[in-house]
Amino acid sequence: MGAIETLTERAVFLRESLQKSQTITDGMVSILGSFDHRLSALEAAMRPTQVRTHAVRVAHENIDKTLKSAEVILGQFDRTREAEIKVLKGPHEDLESYLEAVDQLRSVLRFFNSNKSFKSSDGVLSNVNNLLGKSIVKLEDEFRGLLAKHSKPVEPDRLFDCLPDSLRPSSGSPGKQGDSGKNPSGTSNSEHQAKNSEAAVYTPPTLIAPRILPLLHKLAQQLVQAGHQQQCLKNYREIRALALEKSLSSLGVEKLSKDEVQKLQWESLEAKIGNWIHFMRIAVKLLFAGERQICDQIFEGMASLKDQCFAEVTANSVAVLLSFGEAIAKSKRSPEKLFVLLDMYEILHELQSEFETIFEGKACSEMRESALGLTRRLAQTAKETFGDFEEAVEKDATKTTVADGTVHPLTSYVINYVKFLFDYQTTLKQLFQEFEPGDDRNSQLASVTMRIMQALQTNLDGKSKQYKDPALLYLFLMNNIHYMVRSVRRSEAKDLLGDDWIQRHRRIVQQNANQYRRVSWAKVLQSLSGQGLTSSGGSSVAGSDGGGSSGVSRAAVKERFKSFNTQFEELHQRQCQWTVPDQELRESLRLAVAEVLLPAYRSFIKRFGPLVENGKNPQKYIRYTPEDLERMLGEFFEGKTLSETRR
Repeated sequence: MGAIETLTERAVFLRESLQKSQTITDGMVSILGSFDHRLSALEAAMRPTQVRTHAVRVAHENIDKTLKSAEVILGQFDRTREAEIKVLKGPHEDLESYLEAVDQLRSVLRFFNSNKSFKSSDGVLSNVNNLLGKSIVKLEDEFRGLLAKHSKPVEPDRLFDCLPDSLRPSSGSPGKQGDSGKNPSGTSNSEHQAKNSEAAVYTPPTLIAPRILPLLHKLAQQLVQAGHQQQCLKNYREIRALALEKSLSSLGVEKLSKDEVQKLQWESLEAKIGNWIHFMRIAVKLLFAGERQICDQIFEGMASLKDQCFAEVTANSVAVLLSFGEAIAKSKRSPEKLFVLLDMYEILHELQSEFETIFEGKACSEMRESALGLTRRLAQTAKETFGDFEEAVEKDATKTTVADGTVHPLTSYVINYVKFLFDYQTTLKQLFQEFEPGDDRNSQLASVTMRIMQALQTNLDGKSKQYKDPALLYLFLMNNIHYMVRSVRRSEAKDLLGDDWIQRHRRIVQQNANQYRRVSWAKVLQSLSGQGLTSSGGSSVAGSDGGGSSGVSRAAVKERFKSFNTQFEELHQRQCQWTVPDQELRESLRLAVAEVLLPAYRSFIKRFGPLVENGKNPQKYIRYTPEDLERMLGEFFEGKTLSETRR
């Protein structure tokens, strides 16, 4: 019972507690509901105030933005006024400040172009554009004036000072160099100069003061930016082209037509060609290189304008220089022109890589092609002149006969010609490669040289037929071929033609010497033989040598002595007038004759002399001792006059 009562009490307590909790909860809900109602009412009451506060804040923000915009706009007006003052003042006093003013105007222009909603933008844009237009006109004038002021022609002496010492003129004329080597046509040996100039340093002259170049660069930038590119190019071309042309004119470059070139006498033309070679070197390495440098600096960052300006500045000067070369390349070919053609080809080949570097770009392509075309035409003309020369040598029909059998002028001319060809070895090998690339250049030069030598030999064979005396014919051939051999042995042609060529032609020299002795001395030696000296009715005696002259007719012996004297004296008189110019060959030929003649004469005197000595007037028949003959042989081939031989 007690337990149930206890549980009942607890259940009642719990019920009462729950009822209290529910009452409290209901009270709290009621209170909270009351708060929510009050908050809603409060919020409704506050809403108009919040709206007004937000509007005020937004208004303040808009006012700040408007003030800031107005400040920016006013700043643009201030910048415009500042720039206007500088623009109207002009660029002469302070170019840097003037350029800054132009940049300010462009900045203002960009600002109002992007903010065209402003009521005043149209008026401002009109004013700024007007100011910019005026500023660009003044910049053009400044660019032209500054460029003209500092674009003076370069005097020749200044250009010569920029050359290496080896290429500076020795007497004030660019055509008169210190090198005294002359080729058969009379022009200086350019290969020597070219070798000296391989490592030479060229210093392009200062065409415009370095401090001015940055200013011209800034002016050019402004003009290009303003769309005045063509006017900038025109001003630059006119001023710089005139300065360049005056520099070349002062140097001596002159514009000659093809007809004018054709009418020049050879000596005058030769001098002009020599000068032209130096003009080309000076123009490309100094003037054109200098023009490219300043053009690149002034128009840096403006690639198309840079190349176009340089091309238009140099176009006329390049044309004048190349036109002279074209006139020479197309003129009538002649052997003496070969070396000047090679000189001209050589300088263009030397300058080719620099020409391609300096005249780079599409705008200069025509000038590059013109220079390369002239190089090829000169090579072609030189090659054809080679062929002409070879043919001319073989077919030379001049009737000039060297009466004394010495070296013919044609021989000395051709050999001298060939010697100078070897001074142009490098150039010739380059030239051969123009037409037959890949072939052995040494063998090409050797082949050309051998053909020229063979042509000469063929011509000499023909000229020798003009001699009525066969002995002189062989002496002539001996002299001339010996001259060829000796000249080759002493020149660079030796290595190219080879020992076989030398040995073969030395044998030809010896064969002609032998033929000379045979036809010249055969009758003389026949007079000194014992054949035919039989008794023919005249007195005869036994020889003192034990019968060597037994049965020999004294009259026949006398006749033999008379015949010998007459023949020898005729040979002496005639052949003392002949010439063997080479001392060694002359002595060798005299010795060869003496080695045959003197033993035969001594033997004849020993054998048959007593027959005459025992008779009347022996000196009438035995006029000469062997020593006399030897002395007289020493007078042969000296080229004496007829009066000298009769003394």
